[in-house]
Amino acid sequence: MDYQNTLNYLYDSVPMFQQVGGSAYKEGLENTRILDAHFGHPHQQFRTIHVAGTNGKGSCSHTLAAILQEAGYKVGLYTSPHLIDFRERIRINGTPIPESYVVRFVEEERSFFEPLHPSFFELTTAMAFRYFADERIDVAIVEVGLGGRLDCTNIIAPDLCIITNISFDHVQYLGNTLAKIAGEKAGIIKSHVPVVIGETTPETRPVFVEKAQSVNAPIYFAEENDREDYPGIECELKGIYQKKNTRTIVTALTLLKDIGYRIDGQVVRSGFAHVCELTGLMGRWQKLQDSPTLICDTGHNVGGIAYIAEQLKQQTYRQLHFVIGMVNDKDIRGVLSLLPKDATYYFTKASVKRALPEAELAQLAAGAGLHGDCYPDVPSAVRAAQEKSLPEDFIFVGGSSFIVADLLAHQNEIGLH
Repeated sequence: MDYQNTLNYLYDSVPMFQQVGGSAYKEGLENTRILDAHFGHPHQQFRTIHVAGTNGKGSCSHTLAAILQEAGYKVGLYTSPHLIDFRERIRINGTPIPESYVVRFVEEERSFFEPLHPSFFELTTAMAFRYFADERIDVAIVEVGLGGRLDCTNIIAPDLCIITNISFDHVQYLGNTLAKIAGEKAGIIKSHVPVVIGETTPETRPVFVEKAQSVNAPIYFAEENDREDYPGIECELKGIYQKKNTRTIVTALTLLKDIGYRIDGQVVRSGFAHVCELTGLMGRWQKLQDSPTLICDTGHNVGGIAYIAEQLKQQTYRQLHFVIGMVNDKDIRGVLSLLPKDATYYFTKASVKRALPEAELAQLAAGAGLHGDCYPDVPSAVRAAQEKSLPEDFIFVGGSSFIVADLLAHQNEIGLH
């Protein structure tokens, strides 16, 4: 098989949450432990840092990876979902896993894993850990897929755990209160392993404290860290939500230094300033065009969209054009209630099975006082926004990671570079 056929095989034969949602979600670690044993427990061959949370875990993971790369470490980075190419999920020092490795892994191991019927994420996690071990990395930043307690990344024994924040997302799997969701995320807290909590609420803080105390894990709250270790630090990531991520990362760096990581101020500043270049991160308040300004962002739940709505208020423009699509398992009404009423909307859908049809989204949006036209796909919606914009206008594209993925995958034909 070539690379594309291998991906088609993976997407078709193992359920992929990115495409189908709930039917791909497997609770429990049994398959993960079987795969891990088969591959020789590869995660035990390198150090790890475990990152969970509702929003911000991708930005925090990539920034930490960038900083450790600049410090001279060989750094594995395991994240999800991918935006354009599967290989974005598994990187070493910013370079994606080779196509040939993906092909060989599937060809050589399918006779073992097919009878297990693993999920896409279970199989991808096994591939990532085996690849990192084969390449003899120093440390891997491992982002939780969904939740924490039962996530298949939760077999690692990390040097440090990070939980960025808790807001409502995936409530059908993680629970319908912040406390329940926090309980699932807190499942990554390990015995005697320090944990950084990026952001708390009165509901979530006691959950984290109780879990940490029960396993004797030192717990640190980034909100309480008012030390200015790196004054005037320049962040390449410009979303206003990055301020909280920065505090979380800086708190984590102090703990990593305490346990022997070699990290100085220069590499910290360089990592923050060049995170996209060093790690390949995309879709975080990313500017793709001037005159009119075009920004995309992967924020896709109430917590993420609240920050985006606030940041849009801080922009100056003649007219705001908002290209939006969502998937059907989100709090769609909650998101729509946060969006600006005076924007022109372009309702569309991403090229995944979970995408909400654009007409349904438009109907729900009208109930929230948001109005615009419908478009069958992201390129046509963005082109329409460009045609209706003057140079002093502002185009925002988002509502779902998959909308941003479609935008980035088609940016050349849309005329963006």
